[in-house]
Amino acid sequence: MSSTAGREQDTRASDDDARSTPAGAPLRVVLVDDHAIVRHGLRAVLSREPDLEVVGEAATPDEARAVIGHLHPDIVLLDLKLSTTHEAEGLVLCEQLTAAYPRIGVLVLTTFIDDALVLQAVRVGARGYVVKDVDTSALLRAIRDVGAGKSAFDAHSAAAMVRGLNAPTPSSDQLTEREREVLALLARGLSNRQIGSRLYVAETTAKFHVGNILRKLGVSRRTEAVYEASKRGVL
Repeated sequence: MSSTAGREQDTRASDDDARSTPAGAPLRVVLVDDHAIVRHGLRAVLSREPDLEVVGEAATPDEARAVIGHLHPDIVLLDLKLSTTHEAEGLVLCEQLTAAYPRIGVLVLTTFIDDALVLQAVRVGARGYVVKDVDTSALLRAIRDVGAGKSAFDAHSAAAMVRGLNAPTPSSDQLTEREREVLALLARGLSNRQIGSRLYVAETTAKFHVGNILRKLGVSRRTEAVYEASKRGVL
């Protein structure tokens, strides 16, 4: 190995070490929820635990990306609905965070308990899923499990995931109204950015909907989706 390559490897190793929590130190947590009162309540609960430390908060996806990129926490407690828009916003953020920071454990903490939603959260990288009416001890256990590299699901979300796994394969009949709108724009050759602009959603949200359409139609490319949808009479 050349000396330059060795220095580069040492630098990457140093960066990784700097972003890792030392053994015995509290798990560093970032709270992502659009309701300040929820974040304050969670902070109050977690502050009583010596092995947990809330190091940051965010109310929007942009804030979350900035805070997490700066702090590199161990755990992100993430609500899926971060605004009045579709819950896909939280799922898109989850996918972005787990792709950019694989060491960070994302634990979904939300009011939504839907079979498909739990499965989608897991598929985009969430290590756990609990609903907000879970008791404090169960929430703390879930945070610690995710911090230890395990998965964590409350009874409701675990049952939802099992039902989702046993559900029939999604088809074009299960396209949501929003997905049909996106599909119509796909058929016109619009990009994700253009679709987002037309529907007043973020480009990442449009991309998420396109991914769902491809999966439900059983194809891998946008042009194939348009062809398959036309063949099935969806367009």
